[in-house]
Amino acid sequence: MKIDIVSVFPEYFEVLNLSLLGKAQEKGLVEVTAHNLRDWTHDVHHSVDDTPVGGGAGMVMKPEVWSECLDELLHLEPTTVTCDSTVTCDSTADADDTASADAAEPAESATEIAANADTVPATDRPVLIFPSPSAPLFTQQDATELSHANHLLFGCGRYEGYDARIPQYYRAQGIDVREYSIGDYVLNGGEVAVSVMLEAITRLLPGFMGNAASIVEESYTGENALLEHRQYTKPADWRGIKVPDVLLSGDHAKVDRFRRDEALAKTNELRPDLIEALDCSKLDKADRKTLMALGWEVSGAHPRQR
Repeated sequence: MKIDIVSVFPEYFEVLNLSLLGKAQEKGLVEVTAHNLRDWTHDVHHSVDDTPVGGGAGMVMKPEVWSECLDELLHLEPTTVTCDSTVTCDSTADADDTASADAAEPAESATEIAANADTVPATDRPVLIFPSPSAPLFTQQDATELSHANHLLFGCGRYEGYDARIPQYYRAQGIDVREYSIGDYVLNGGEVAVSVMLEAITRLLPGFMGNAASIVEESYTGENALLEHRQYTKPADWRGIKVPDVLLSGDHAKVDRFRRDEALAKTNELRPDLIEALDCSKLDKADRKTLMALGWEVSGAHPRQR
């Protein structure tokens, strides 16, 4: 997997050379390159932002700088796009640019470009990802999907964020553009969010983890996802707190059942929305018994609280 990261602080990502992700790079499983957005500026101050149109506090990252950077990394030629109802996009050009565009071949519509892009296998298409506090929440399912991509390109916003036309333009170019939030809070920039998403994605790559079984029963993983059960290690009695006896019994079936019941109880307490999303047809009798004891009705398609 090839990963490009664009930031005004590329040195932030030196930490990615540590631990398992560093080893994955050494083994050739993933190639991570952090780029300095200011390398695509042309003024003496290397400016990447400007005042917001319409007024307001803060500064907004300029589309001209981002487009030069992204065009190069995505191997695209600058173009003028026309947008229809399927893509919200405002495209403006200077008078000279408009004259050049009129003399050239008509620009493809966003629908035509996207249709052509759909013929490319999903794993071969680059995915452009921007973290944003106003975007949909990034989930384990997103991480799993993105772990199958060959090329991910992350853009780290700063200040008041990036010009909204940037993702619009690249969607109109047929690029798979994603915007994600990692939680209901605001950070100073996208670097932390990108690090979170990158680790969640890359750890799912084949060969990344020392023991592939480590990721099988984790929280949010699988079709009927739950929170993971509690974990213990030696000693069995630590400062008066004992490991549950069943875990010392050597009876693997009982251990599995105990852990499953723990996962159901923990999810019920902390994330009942995950219980509501379970498919009742895929619950065994013991699951149903545990959920009923926790106050759930399991006779329908999905559990519902009594």
